[in-house]
Amino acid sequence: MPKDKSKPGSLLIKGGHLIDPAAHIDGPMDVLLRDGRVAEIALPNEIPGSADEKFDARGLIVAPGFIDLHVHLREPGQGYKETMVTGTEAAAAGGFTSVCTMPNTTPVIDTPEWVAWQREPERGAVVNVFPVAAATRASRGAALTDFAALRRAGAVGVTDDGKPILDDEIMRGALLLGADLNLPVVQHAEDTRLTENCSMHEGRTSFRLGLRAMPSIAEASMVDRDVYLAQRIPGSRLHVAHLSTADALKAVRRGKRGNHKARVTCEVTPHHFTLLDEDVGEYNTNCKMNPPLRSAADREAILVALADGTVDAIATDHAPHATHEKEVEFDRAAFGVTGLETALPLAITKLHREQKIRLTRIVELFTAGPARVFNLRGRGSLTRGNFADVTIFDAKKRWTFEAAKSRSMSRNTPFDGWPLTGKVVATIVGGKMMYGAE
Repeated sequence: MPKDKSKPGSLLIKGGHLIDPAAHIDGPMDVLLRDGRVAEIALPNEIPGSADEKFDARGLIVAPGFIDLHVHLREPGQGYKETMVTGTEAAAAGGFTSVCTMPNTTPVIDTPEWVAWQREPERGAVVNVFPVAAATRASRGAALTDFAALRRAGAVGVTDDGKPILDDEIMRGALLLGADLNLPVVQHAEDTRLTENCSMHEGRTSFRLGLRAMPSIAEASMVDRDVYLAQRIPGSRLHVAHLSTADALKAVRRGKRGNHKARVTCEVTPHHFTLLDEDVGEYNTNCKMNPPLRSAADREAILVALADGTVDAIATDHAPHATHEKEVEFDRAAFGVTGLETALPLAITKLHREQKIRLTRIVELFTAGPARVFNLRGRGSLTRGNFADVTIFDAKKRWTFEAAKSRSMSRNTPFDGWPLTGKVVATIVGGKMMYGAE
């Protein structure tokens, strides 16, 4: 393994089973990385010459570096919850070589200067950081930001995540401008006029607990509207964040089947394909997130969509919070859970082992799918010449997740103590080993 992280050198990954859905590879392959790029892929023992270092991947899955489309790293301004360093260290431990950061920081990432700030080496990130900038100034939903300048600074998309764009004309304007620049507009689909002061999904559990609850229509109606607008704007790119309801999936399917004037994509989180609203139990604030945990029927629809190709990506919506923000009454607690280190094992445990979804499909949801959504060229596949971002994992390893050992600064996870299958062994970013399991 490379010891000098400043110099990628060359690394030969030998004996592993390569799964690269974009390249249609699913079999034994050796992979040679050199100077931060993929130099060669070949059948076992057919790569000539020598490398500076070798990695024995026998019994392991070798995959393109995982990409998380939806992460909250909390800087600037909220470093008591997470920092660029701790958040990206958690990402590397979870097998992610690239993360796309949300703009709801303090201040909001709504200028080219703040986009550039997040990408500076001084931030100490150990994986690739791709900012998603605010779609409107200060994410207030009133005036659009300078999409072109944000894109030049390195933004891969725009969103007011957490504060949905309610105004029809503002959303239409965002999609029009995004179409001109080939820039995805990411929507947190929630009609907040229907969810004000609500803290969980509307159902039997919310009734039993006496909590004000969010109806599913609050999500589905926004996705309906956004798909309608996108289909009437040639070249627009609409991405639905953390989709959680069966009815919203119906709208996404309509968008994907439409006249192809627009590109409609969506992501799903591990907590939404794993948990239900009833898992809130007796006011467990580590099960409070937005969108909330949904019904069994919603989860079943999500599982079908993950298997049939409707869903484009698994994204964590990693949302770290300090202990004092969660250890309060349920309706006062902050929304959000951490998720970077549990995403892959939950996918293997719940999707592969229980739902029998093929491992190649799961890898696609972490690699080629998200790379397509944000047009991250040179990533999502290990074809020759692409960036040397690699995730190596043991698909059969059984272990127990302990939140206390997380690389994240925060511990707000509903999965503490869960027995899981599937564990990251190594995360390589630009040819450099950024995480290696002990």
